[in-house]
Amino acid sequence: MSKRPAPRRPVCGGGGAGTPHGARSDTAVFDVDGTLIDTNYHHALAWYRAFRSYDITLPVWRLHRAIGMGGDQLVAAVAGEEVEARLGDDLRDRWVREFEPMLDEVQPFEGARELLEEVRRRGFPLVLASSGKKAHVEHYLDLIDGASIAQAWTTADDVERTKPAPDLLLVAVAKVHGTSGVVVGDSVWDFEAANRAGYPGYAIRTGGFSPDELRDAGARRVYDSLTELHQHLDETALAHPDRSA
Repeated sequence: MSKRPAPRRPVCGGGGAGTPHGARSDTAVFDVDGTLIDTNYHHALAWYRAFRSYDITLPVWRLHRAIGMGGDQLVAAVAGEEVEARLGDDLRDRWVREFEPMLDEVQPFEGARELLEEVRRRGFPLVLASSGKKAHVEHYLDLIDGASIAQAWTTADDVERTKPAPDLLLVAVAKVHGTSGVVVGDSVWDFEAANRAGYPGYAIRTGGFSPDELRDAGARRVYDSLTELHQHLDETALAHPDRSA
């Protein structure tokens, strides 16, 4: 039986920021879409079809670059303020109709449940932070039995502004009466939001963004998979929760 290769070292940000020796956080905040559940490309296709239904054709690659924003921000970001003002709500409604038939296709990423269990074992309160529709989030939770392990989760109903605004992350930490979060996400929007909230963040490449983009957006370290992050938890702010507050 051949030996498994040694795990590749994760891509680090500058200044050793990924080590746990600085200020630590007391709450683990995990993004859901694209981080725990493999949905980003389904979302991009659903948005493409939604725009096409209104005779607006946008390149799928450009739509993919905006995935991770909430729908309240995405329309203007990819199509401009005029389209948002004229068609924003209609496009969001159409996106729901296009996406929901794909729900049964989406699956968790390998190692999702095991990583969450380890983070909880280390003593972190765990919040699953999604800006998705309530019914969608409940479906994702069922895929990983998330309700049995997370103390709380968020949906679109919890905030008026989604990422890259920090509101969702702040609400996530408040739900468990925490003082500071450590964020795990997959998109540049996760880390723009984390920076605005003042929280450290660690990126998984499952969303389709490059390591340089994720680092530039503020991720301390970048991992190829949830399993790789699991292997390197001791080198992150998820090593142990801060109990000093």
